[in-house]
Amino acid sequence: MIYTAIDTFYLTDEQLQNSPSRKDGIDEATETTLRIYGCDLIQESGILLRLPQAVMATGQVLFHRFYCKKSFARFDVKRVAASCVWLASKLEESPRRARHVLIVFHRMECRRENLSMQHLDTFPKKYAELKTDLNRTERHLLKEMGFICHVEHPHKFISNYLATLETPPELTQEAWNLANDSLRTTLCVRFRSEVVACGVVYAAARRFQVTLPENPPWWKVFDADKSGIDEVCRVLAHLYSLPKAQYIPVCKDGVSFTTSNKSWDSPSQPVPKEGSLSGPPANNDTSTPKATPTTAILESGGSKGAIIKAALDKLKESKKSGDDSESMFIGGEAREEPVSKSKSEYRTEASGERNKERERERDREREKERDREKERLKVRDRDRGRDSDRERERDDTERDRDKSKDRTHRSKDKGKDSGGHSEKLKHHSSRDRDYHGSSYSREKDRHRHH
Repeated sequence: MIYTAIDTFYLTDEQLQNSPSRKDGIDEATETTLRIYGCDLIQESGILLRLPQAVMATGQVLFHRFYCKKSFARFDVKRVAASCVWLASKLEESPRRARHVLIVFHRMECRRENLSMQHLDTFPKKYAELKTDLNRTERHLLKEMGFICHVEHPHKFISNYLATLETPPELTQEAWNLANDSLRTTLCVRFRSEVVACGVVYAAARRFQVTLPENPPWWKVFDADKSGIDEVCRVLAHLYSLPKAQYIPVCKDGVSFTTSNKSWDSPSQPVPKEGSLSGPPANNDTSTPKATPTTAILESGGSKGAIIKAALDKLKESKKSGDDSESMFIGGEAREEPVSKSKSEYRTEASGERNKERERERDREREKERDREKERLKVRDRDRGRDSDRERERDDTERDRDKSKDRTHRSKDKGKDSGGHSEKLKHHSSRDRDYHGSSYSREKDRHRHH
């Protein structure tokens, strides 16, 4: 058995200052904020997926290592965080399905952006795009790391160090919390796990005012140096002074988890034109009202008969104008209908074909499920029939046994009755003989006497 413990992914301060994100124009503050934001997503999603802390720690280390080689401007922080959680769950032998990871990240994004809580539908094109992108990002992670994903966490050293130093028990939880918070920084790609463990132990001891042995220095026993411990404490203090990290859109190809389903499935609708059926014809003369003959007559002070006559003339003119406008409307519609159809025909047909194909696939799946249910019911009926036949055979055999037992008991009883009757008969016959013998002897005595 060959055991390999490869944990050599460490960078210097100069390499971190010249990261790919800096080359793409992202400043240090933005990069730090996005790193903290991605680690927060990994930690929260691990809690919602009920993963152990080792999975979340491994995912955060993979996240930092990936962005030491790739830029935030080319890979979206949300997608990389989701892929890191998915890959880390498989590395730590606590795998989760891609569907569960996508649903959790969709829910977190809805909550963080104050959107309405909607369940992520797994049927439309959006889910297929998200799942494909998750697989693609995981392949990018493995490629950049050369498929070497071994991670050594400082947590396993903390308990041993504190037990050796004989510190109070409340110091263990504080050091553990500091180790979890250190994963939000770049300490995991700058120092070894032993140095980080000594740093968090020193910070926890300073917070609880616990004295540690310094003559000789305790950190030399654990293969650490004082400069590394001081740098770990400085980075943690700077982390606690920062505000809560917010998402900063710097990626060029960033696609949200909460994009509406309509924008992925349905094509863009054409803008209705004048003369089409989607809208009424525009009236250009509404702004300047015309002077009607009735108003002119009223202004000149005409009689009632003249007013009635003017009203009738107005009705006739309106009827004629209405007929002319209808004919014009029908003509314009007949002219422009083939044009609008020629422009939107392809899109409507494509969407209709997509919907038909989806309905056919759903119908096929339903038919398959029905066939499976029928087969299951048939198998159950067969099993039940077999069980019923077996029970009937058992009942028949038991009945036969009972009948045979009853027959044997009856035959025994009859034998006993016949034997007792014969004994009685023998007894009666012996008594009769004695009686007849005594009577014969009495008669003889009588004859002799006479």
